[in-house]
Amino acid sequence: MRKRFGDILVESGTVSQAQLADALDEQKRSKKRLGEILVSKGVLDEDAIADVLSNQLRLERVRLKNTVISPEVVRIIPESVARRYNVVPISVHGDTLKVAFSDPLDVKAQDELSFLTGYRIEPVVATPSEISRTIENLYSIKEEARKLVESIAASRKEAVPEAEVEENAPVVKLVNYIVTRAVEERASDIHFEPQENGLIIRYRVDGLLRYVEHFSLDMASPVVSRLKIMANMDIAEKRLPQDGRVVLKVNGKDVDIRISTLPTVYGEKVVLRLLDRSSVLIGLEKLGLLEDDMEKISEMINHPYGMLLVTGPTGSGKTTTLYSILNRLAKEEYNVVTVEDPVEYQLKGINQVQVNEKAGLLFSTALRSILRQDPDIIMVGEIRDYETAELAVRAALTGHFVLSTLHTNDAPGALTRLMDMGVEPFLIASSVVGVVAQRLVRKICEYCKESYVPNSEVIVDNDLPEGSVLYRGKGCEQCRLSGYRGRTAIFEVMRMSEQISALVMKKASSGEIRQVAIREGMRTLFEDGKIKALSGITTLEEVLRVSKS
Repeated sequence: MRKRFGDILVESGTVSQAQLADALDEQKRSKKRLGEILVSKGVLDEDAIADVLSNQLRLERVRLKNTVISPEVVRIIPESVARRYNVVPISVHGDTLKVAFSDPLDVKAQDELSFLTGYRIEPVVATPSEISRTIENLYSIKEEARKLVESIAASRKEAVPEAEVEENAPVVKLVNYIVTRAVEERASDIHFEPQENGLIIRYRVDGLLRYVEHFSLDMASPVVSRLKIMANMDIAEKRLPQDGRVVLKVNGKDVDIRISTLPTVYGEKVVLRLLDRSSVLIGLEKLGLLEDDMEKISEMINHPYGMLLVTGPTGSGKTTTLYSILNRLAKEEYNVVTVEDPVEYQLKGINQVQVNEKAGLLFSTALRSILRQDPDIIMVGEIRDYETAELAVRAALTGHFVLSTLHTNDAPGALTRLMDMGVEPFLIASSVVGVVAQRLVRKICEYCKESYVPNSEVIVDNDLPEGSVLYRGKGCEQCRLSGYRGRTAIFEVMRMSEQISALVMKKASSGEIRQVAIREGMRTLFEDGKIKALSGITTLEEVLRVSKS
């Protein structure tokens, strides 16, 4: 005979017999679940109950905010059933469906799920609120969107030409709904992905992709056609990639959207990059720089000439840093010119050039022309080859201040990268005033932040001060259970010193340059992130994820 929930709590020492009796009396009157009553009385919290059930029943305890659930698994259990029993399907292994229960003792629920799905049910334990919030996220398509999808399916039977879709047509409203919702959820990108089993919609929020919706595959054609029409693309061309741009007004503000299509085996994949000017023009002082690094960068950009490099992988926030520096430098008496691929944000008072490889306008050719335009400050979006690198270096040596980016893992690596490209060491040593390496880390959600004391192993492995307190997000509706909301940057700021210049002249390795830079006060990406983790801005796990990769 299976134990009752109350008996398990008493046997584990979590509640007393008197507390259980009191809760059972209330349960008879209110008909509420026993766990809900104990939580409302303050006897236990949800996490404690889940932990007890996990330990006593020898079931896996899952943290749903850290669990990725595929759309295919979600569709196994209907939304109405998931809500009725407050369960979430997790994964499938052979004939077994792993399901998160807040009440793993509910045999009736397990039997019905097994009957409905045809799978053997493997129960795991999660808290009721975790499950409720995850249900909202997984079964998230609103009734309005459902009706639009049905309307699109019906209108397709009427064979309306795709190019003649009216502005109030269902497919137009559906695309607007998806874009509006993405803006509201602070997404930087929207992915429309045709797969074998349907059209998947995903948003990139705080740097990570998240599943949002799933439509039948026959929805792909009208949705993709609508996106192409918005960006003035050729809707008849489905074999070649295309790029376009459109500005939409969303909730009263203009959102600049870059649209890119890519033919795949199941149809055209479309990615929308949502560009919000307010997110990039945030000012140098709001990037997340610690005070001493801020002083170093301010000193570097006050040089009358020279080159400042910003390094990091794609999506590390380099453009935001460059634009923030340009905003600081741009003055009426200066001629500021940029060459970019693409021009992501149009800046007031700055002359911006768009690279056009088809027309033969490359970084190097554009830079050569810019140097004949009497510039004071030049920004080169990226140094990709020897010709661009040499032109940028020589511009920095002939009275211009040059800003540019490189794809290197750390600050010292930028100097050796230029050498690898073929630039003479004496030119690098004379022109570069400094290098800033950076990565983006997710910030802890302020709505559910909590502190905790790390174990001794974490303290030793990460060289934390004894008695350190770290922080994390529990997961809430505001952050969609992720525990994170928003992003900031961690930095590695290296000034070019006499010693580092001498090492460059000797063609020293990046490791040798790094050792000297650290001795001279450069803080590594990890050390910078560690300070922000101890300050409660981000988590140690997040810092390790981006700085040790």
